[in-house]
Amino acid sequence: MYLKVKVTTKARVEKIEGDDKGGLKIWVKQAAENNAANRRVLELVRERFPRYNKSVRIINGHHHPSKMLELID
Repeated sequence: MYLKVKVTTKARVEKIEGDDKGGLKIWVKQAAENNAANRRVLELVRERFPRYNKSVRIINGHHHPSKMLELID
């Protein structure tokens, strides 16, 4: 399954919301340095979708706020 994600870094509160296009908007406290924000995004998605706990990865947008994630069964 593929999932479009829009990430906002350096947020005061971490949260996940669905957007009107079927993707997710994710706010993380970490800065976009040393891959910290990407790691936290993956952690939050794994928490939100526990079925895909070990198999979530970023396939596009490693250095961009808009990302495409792959969730493998």
